[in-house]
Amino acid sequence: MNTGRINRRTAVTGALATGLAFPALAQQGPVKIGMSMPLTGGLAAGGKSSLIGIEVWRDDVNEKGGLLGRKVELIVYDDKSSASETPAIYSKLLDVDKVDLLFAPYATVPTAPIMPMVKQRDLLLMGNFSFQVNRTVKHDKWFNNAPWGPADSWARGFVDLGIKAGAKSIALIAADQEFAQNLIKIAKQIATEKNIKVVYEQNYPPATAEFSGMVRAIRASKPDLVFVCSYPPDSVGLLRAVNEIGVGDSVKLFGGGMVGLQFAAVMESMGSLLNGVVNYNSYLPEKSMEFPGSKDFFPKYQQRAVAAKVDPLGYYLAPFGYAMGQLVEQAVAGTKSLDPKKMAAFLHANEMSTIVGPIAFSPDGERKESATLMAQFRGVVDKNIEQFRTPGKQVILFPEKWKTGDLIQPFEKARK
Repeated sequence: MNTGRINRRTAVTGALATGLAFPALAQQGPVKIGMSMPLTGGLAAGGKSSLIGIEVWRDDVNEKGGLLGRKVELIVYDDKSSASETPAIYSKLLDVDKVDLLFAPYATVPTAPIMPMVKQRDLLLMGNFSFQVNRTVKHDKWFNNAPWGPADSWARGFVDLGIKAGAKSIALIAADQEFAQNLIKIAKQIATEKNIKVVYEQNYPPATAEFSGMVRAIRASKPDLVFVCSYPPDSVGLLRAVNEIGVGDSVKLFGGGMVGLQFAAVMESMGSLLNGVVNYNSYLPEKSMEFPGSKDFFPKYQQRAVAAKVDPLGYYLAPFGYAMGQLVEQAVAGTKSLDPKKMAAFLHANEMSTIVGPIAFSPDGERKESATLMAQFRGVVDKNIEQFRTPGKQVILFPEKWKTGDLIQPFEKARK
């Protein structure tokens, strides 16, 4: 296990020395929030972006006096993007560091192994962009910051858009890994439920680099929809193959569950090859998503992100790190306590205001109502990261309450 503690303390020079400016802090010390984060390994780009979002919240809340009159301190360990690291890290946070609250690591794989321990100890755990990790554990003090909501939200939004466009058939492509396989199974179930015929279905090994054969097979099957569950390298490879071969005029929507197209580095490198793709997202700089505090947050994040050499846009993950802090802040203020039982009851009973919009939780700790976006890339040009800071490059098609435009289809037309 990596035992190197990352220095994330907030200095309160003077107050600590005199014990006068912050008497509660002098008596009790800071509120310690512990977490691991993938700061190295395959998930590091997302982990670093998420952590900056949390740090911006920490600094903002400390400027307001902290929690219960005590400053907030973050205790962070690098889990190396590995599920094998997190159980020991969280045991150390609780038993050695004696933290007051726990934030989960970024992503599903590092989070899943700590769920049984957290439930056994009956502790509050704020989730950080994982997917359905509480499905079998059923811990009543788990609260996920991600917008997903019900497990079928990604696929249902995509298929519903297709049905409105007149789709009758679908092709399914997925990486042969747990997350992608779970998502593609849900998509297939929804297609069956909606009487959408599956005309092509293909799983591929994680190390696949050549997708031209699959794209030709899709073209030959003439589907109306192509739902893809891919990871960043696969997403890039698939879109390059689509650009070379094309998928045919029958395809109305292409995309859905392509991981990687949300990150600045991938968007910049792909450029115009993104045009026409309809894909999931979490937060976009569209007018419909200007929630209280969001305009103030992004300049703070982006300044730090440039210095840290991580995602300079930060729309996908960073505001949800900040929102996770806001959820805790409101629960502590509402209960005047750090007690897990009281805070959990408050989070279950109330809708919270955050920079990513209002959040209300269902009994399983996921969103009561999905806020997963389906957006279409439009008018993207090559080698220009700045274009993605402005509205109109990713037009929100779903959900209806945040919609900023209508679908352009078929896919081949939308690519031009």
